Amino acid sequence: MHLFELTRSLVDIESITNHEEAVGSFVFEILSNLAARSGGRVERCPVEANRFNVFAHWRSPVVTLSTHLDTVPPFFASTEDDEFIWGRGSADAKGIVASMITAAERLLATGTTNFGLLFVVGEERNSAGALAAARDSRGSRFLINGEPTENKLAVAAKGILRYEIEATGRLAHSAYPQLGESAIDKLLDVLQDIRKIPLPEDEVLGHSTLNIGVISGGRAPNVIADSARAEIAIRLVNDGNDIRTAVQRAMAGRAEARELVSIPAMRFNSFDGLPSTIVAYTTDVPAFAGAWGEPFLLGPGSIHVAHTAEERVAKKQLLDAVEIYERMVKQLLAAW
Repeated sequence: MHLFELTRSLVDIESITNHEEAVGSFVFEILSNLAARSGGRVERCPVEANRFNVFAHWRSPVVTLSTHLDTVPPFFASTEDDEFIWGRGSADAKGIVASMITAAERLLATGTTNFGLLFVVGEERNSAGALAAARDSRGSRFLINGEPTENKLAVAAKGILRYEIEATGRLAHSAYPQLGESAIDKLLDVLQDIRKIPLPEDEVLGHSTLNIGVISGGRAPNVIADSARAEIAIRLVNDGNDIRTAVQRAMAGRAEARELVSIPAMRFNSFDGLPSTIVAYTTDVPAFAGAWGEPFLLGPGSIHVAHTAEERVAKKQLLDAVEIYERMVKQLLAAW
C-alpha cells in the first residue's frame, strides 16, 4: 500500500483513546503480511481488555521505531489535496505510523534486519500502552519515538502534571445560602490560588504553563452546589516537585487534589545531520523509562494543527520521514 494510501486508511479508522482495537487489528494485518514475506514476527501485546500494542520485529531488535495508535476526539475522516492529507490523527500520529511501516519495507528490501516496530495505545490519555511495553522490554538499545516535530529532532520536551480537583458542599435553597455550603465557591477559590502559584522557568524549555481544562458542578441555578470538580494540566520544565507541594498547599482543606499523571521534562541526545527543535508537549518516552533503549524523538507533521479541526500532514514531510527513519536505523545499527 502506498504511503499516502496507508496514511488515509489509518486515519479513516476511528481510534479515539480506549477504542484502538480496530486500528490495532488493521496494523497487525498489514505487518503480518510484511513479516510473512520477510521472515519477521508480529505480536499482539495485551494492555487491558480489548486493547493491545502491536510489535513487529526482524531478528533481535537493536533499534525500535515506535508511535501511538490512539487519537483525541472528535473523529473525522481523511481528505486529500495536492499538498496535504487531512483528518483526525493525520499528524498525530497515523502519518507517522505509515511512514515507519514504509521505512521498514525499504529497510527490509535492502536486507536490513535487527529492528522493530512498536505501535502502542493510550498515549493521548495516560500512556497505558507505553507503560505496558516498559514491563515487557525486548532488548532494544535505541527507541525512535514518533511525534509531530516537522521532521526535526527534539532535544528537549516539557513534562506534564495533571490533577482532578474536587470540592464538596451542602445543598440548600439559593434564597437561603447561609443554610448551605457552596462547593463551587470553594473550587473557584482553590483554582484562583493555583493560578497564583509561581511557575518555574528553564533556559532551554522556557516557561511552565497552567491550563484549567475542565470545570463542572452544581445542580441548578437556584440550588447551592454540593459538588464541583475541575481538571488542570501543568506543562513542566522540571520534575514538578515544587509545583506539587504548592498545589497541595492551595487546597487548604477546601478541596481534594488527585494526581492523575506526572511526567517530568525530558532531554534527548542529538543525531548527526538532523536539525533540532524543542517541544512543549509530553510524549510516551518517559513512560518507556529506558526499557526500549536510548530515545530519540522525531516525526512528520506540526503539533500546531494536531488536536484541531484543521489537522493535516504535508505529503512531502511524510516522504522525507521515511528516508530519515531509514537512515537513522541504519546509522544506529552501524554504530552498535
